[in-house]
Amino acid sequence: MIIFFSIIGLLVITYFLVTKFYPSFGGDVSKKEQLVYQKSKQFKNGKFNNVNPVPKNLGFPDNIKLVYNFFTTKVENGRPKEDLKPIKTDSLSIANYKGEARLIWFGHSSFLLQIEGKTILLDPMFGKVAAPLSFLGANRFNTDFPLEIEKLPKIDAVIFSHDHYDHLDYETVLKIKEKTNHFYVPLGLSVHLKSWGISKDKISELDWWDEIMFNNLKLVCTPAQHFSGRKMNNGQSTLWCSWIIQSKSENIYFSGDSGYAKHFKEIGEKYGPFDIALMECGQYNKMWANIHMMPEETALAGLDLNADKIMPIHWAGFKLALHSWKDPIIRVTAKAKELNLPIITPKIGEEILVKETASTYSNWWQNL
Repeated sequence: MIIFFSIIGLLVITYFLVTKFYPSFGGDVSKKEQLVYQKSKQFKNGKFNNVNPVPKNLGFPDNIKLVYNFFTTKVENGRPKEDLKPIKTDSLSIANYKGEARLIWFGHSSFLLQIEGKTILLDPMFGKVAAPLSFLGANRFNTDFPLEIEKLPKIDAVIFSHDHYDHLDYETVLKIKEKTNHFYVPLGLSVHLKSWGISKDKISELDWWDEIMFNNLKLVCTPAQHFSGRKMNNGQSTLWCSWIIQSKSENIYFSGDSGYAKHFKEIGEKYGPFDIALMECGQYNKMWANIHMMPEETALAGLDLNADKIMPIHWAGFKLALHSWKDPIIRVTAKAKELNLPIITPKIGEEILVKETASTYSNWWQNL
């Protein structure tokens, strides 16, 4: 018994030492910052909350069961047969771009957006694994990118939706922070950026429904039904959100991560219609359906938003759930067709024109 408790105590001490001194875990929200966040309707009892009472707090045995199932369950076709090969671009084509608003998908939920002469990154995550330490996660599906992060030209703004490792990556932030003019984040997330050496003057924090002008673009921080946390002891200490990017002629919705709920319809009624909605579709399970949509719900959310077309994201990047890697795109495509909802399925790196409605894309994933 003494040996058992000694081992447990050693593990606990090791955990706190690693999370305190290893920088990828990020920062911690201070008591002073919590006092500021009390002004938010989402902040109660020292944590941020969804409108609906989710997610449910799992006990230690439930968490152990989830981890055990994830690492022991064999998923047929859980990964592509080979690395996904992106369509390449170069730094000059980005730096000198003067055309209409366009997006370039970097896989999972990461995008480069060029609009009104500005270059913006959405949830840039170019890390090898979606974890704080390399041995804690499986490698991403694409080892190559449309453009290597070191070759990205000046970045006018970076937008983050929440602080999970598959969206906010320490190594990525280190590589882009000097070439980025400004960061836009939901409440609390700045604590991580500041701990990684980014000045608070370069960060704007927003609450749900807050609007801010970025030159001639309007950015709106909108609700999502999800959660946050980079350590076992700081869950829900920072806010999660979706985003709207509006110019005089374009209207873009970026879902971040979210379960299906009434906020999609509220956003659509207030800010729609959208030229394109970039919609979470992947890493789902019935056990956590309230914080990640099933593919059919992704299509329904696109209708709620009054989107002219949707693009499924949050797939083709990492294996973070127990479904085959192609299941999201197969199911959401079928549901969108049933609903007569336009859907686009570009390859990683393929140019996406925001206003284009006639583009066709191949089922590039079929033989992978």
